[in-house]
Amino acid sequence: MSNNLAPETINNAVAAFCLAGSPRSVSPHGNGHINDTFLVICDDAGAEKKYILQRMNHSIFKNPQALMENVTGVTSYLQEMIKEKNGDPDRETLSVIKTKTGDNYFEDSLHNFWRVFPFIDNTFCLEQVENARDFYDCAVAFGNFQRQLSAYPAETLHETIPLFHYTPSRFQNFKKAVADDLQGRAASVQAEIDFALAREADTHALTDLLEKGELPLRVTHNDTKLNNILFDNDTRKALCIIDLDTVMPGLSLYDFGDSIRTGANTGAEDETDLSKISLDLSLFETFTEGFLAGCAGSLTPLEIKLLPMGAKLMTYECGIRFLTDHLEGDVYFKIHRENHNLDRARTQFALVADMEKKWDEMAAIVERLSR
Repeated sequence: MSNNLAPETINNAVAAFCLAGSPRSVSPHGNGHINDTFLVICDDAGAEKKYILQRMNHSIFKNPQALMENVTGVTSYLQEMIKEKNGDPDRETLSVIKTKTGDNYFEDSLHNFWRVFPFIDNTFCLEQVENARDFYDCAVAFGNFQRQLSAYPAETLHETIPLFHYTPSRFQNFKKAVADDLQGRAASVQAEIDFALAREADTHALTDLLEKGELPLRVTHNDTKLNNILFDNDTRKALCIIDLDTVMPGLSLYDFGDSIRTGANTGAEDETDLSKISLDLSLFETFTEGFLAGCAGSLTPLEIKLLPMGAKLMTYECGIRFLTDHLEGDVYFKIHRENHNLDRARTQFALVADMEKKWDEMAAIVERLSR
């Protein structure tokens, strides 16, 4: 998707929604790679009203109607939870603006799918961890998301990307990519293939427990990166979780694990010098402490015990996804250099290996913080 849209197409989308005042300007906004995002500024009797307009990427999210049912249901529920705690629902969660026909999205004549949220002013996003306090606040926010939605009927949510974190399926896709070897690359990455194959048993570690009913099905965000949280400019506290497109039924361990994978790694996701890749145990402890504080007793003892496995499995899963894409010819993840997806896979596997070395320390941290 790109912002190369005719002004008339964008303006027609703006006109479809119930906005306060008259639109004064529409401009591209943010640096997201999935949806096309615009800032709409309206003049409402002299007062400025801002909105976020997005064209949803229906090549990735193939059922925008189901996606928006998820987003509307979860945000409406969160608004009520926030009101009960005397919070500010206009700032602490997203709100879906309806169209003039009462729908939660608009489909135009070109079959583009659009939605609108109020712009939450006086906030900022962080692209990377700047200090331990930010990472702690991020953890509290994602833990609080779990706590607030712990009673939400997760089974009523749609899978916006089917089998997104179903690791056994990701592993089967990987094995098929190895067998097909469409680009003739398998021989040159045999060490990485062997690393992934050796950990096949891990792929079932969490899904088997879910299927046995030993782990509860939860509402999960599934993209718990730091830049999916709005921080308040004045307090620098985590305020609102955004980017709810992948909110689906899942496991709390997915959200915890993905945050550790991205936030507690000492190197970049595509670092070529693997000596720079390791798990920062201090940041692991910081995030675990914040996540448990945010969850505030809503996790089961088994969920807490398996937090290290969540971190390892999400890292491993991401690694096999990168390696699968490399073997298939880089058809899913954007690359910016030769072997980019291979470099990404290697960093994930290096992080997995380091977690395995530090496994007892990770488990001890979780056990101590959960007392």
